[in-house]
Amino acid sequence: MRTALVIGTGLVGTSAALALAGRGIHVHLADHDPASARTAAALGAGTEEPPEGPVDLAVVAVPPAHTASVLAGAMRDGVARGYLDVASVKGGPRRELEALGLDLTPYIGTHPMAGKERSGPLAATGDLFEGRPWVLTPTRDTDTEVLNLALELVAVCKAVPVVMDADAHDRAVALVSHTPQLISSMVAARLEEADETAVRLCGQGIRDVTRIAASDPRMWVEILSANPGPVADVLAGIAADLDETVRALRGLQSADEEKRRTGTEGIEDVLRRGNAGRVRVPGKHGAGPASYEVVAVLISDRPGELARIFADAGRAGVNIEDVRIEHATGQQAGLVQLMVEPSAAAALGSALTERGWSLRP
Repeated sequence: MRTALVIGTGLVGTSAALALAGRGIHVHLADHDPASARTAAALGAGTEEPPEGPVDLAVVAVPPAHTASVLAGAMRDGVARGYLDVASVKGGPRRELEALGLDLTPYIGTHPMAGKERSGPLAATGDLFEGRPWVLTPTRDTDTEVLNLALELVAVCKAVPVVMDADAHDRAVALVSHTPQLISSMVAARLEEADETAVRLCGQGIRDVTRIAASDPRMWVEILSANPGPVADVLAGIAADLDETVRALRGLQSADEEKRRTGTEGIEDVLRRGNAGRVRVPGKHGAGPASYEVVAVLISDRPGELARIFADAGRAGVNIEDVRIEHATGQQAGLVQLMVEPSAAAALGSALTERGWSLRP
């Protein structure tokens, strides 16, 4: 691939363009908002100048509701040898293109499983997709050359290709992406009218659950409008679990011993099923889930403190597998949770204590 046209210079489109341009590929940028394309160009993602002839690959990075129409226009104009989109829903756009009677041999649907709470070109980075799954949904009509161009894009972005059926993809993202967004927003919505005293008690748990609730509502309305059925199916199952959990909690309130026992069993059931599901979430680098031990360290909110603790861990010969920070309410301090291999936890704790760090159980 030598040339590419990226249509849509938001977070995903600009990030893909930055990765392509970083590999020396000549990238042309287009967007219905000229200011967005100018911003992406200023970031080094490519040029606003239109291509003089067909490029090797056109990447359509627009909202799902507009994906098919933008693709159809580009294909009718013959702007590229191959076409792909990066919309988060795959079945709908493909069926729309089929209904328009277009030749779909030069097209493949794709979806990079990466993003941020922030949108727009200023949030883009050339490494956004690194190590992340990038779904490809070829059909029997997809030309081999186009599949290879898509695989080249995935390789340039250092993502991991995953081949799926389009409708299977939509059911999968309903479960692992779209429904979690709604659940996060629903939990965060409980905080809107909450008493300030309650809000001040927020810890890492509520921060983890509500992190993605900061996402752009307009963007998510477009995504959910393109995949409403599968998301509703997942939510219906969660609603049934919620009903059972509410009944179990009411049972725990009862003076009747049998109802309390049934309530306890109901709560245990949902928590155990949650444990079983959580174990299936891929771990570091997409490998199987790993069990780490936590070394919790009290840290002050001063410049260089994190760097110092990582340096001390390095001197102890311990690799930090993951890290979380829980900030103390009303204090310039926090708790750093260092996730390490169980065999390294004791050595790390001793080394940090010797260097003056205060550990917490």
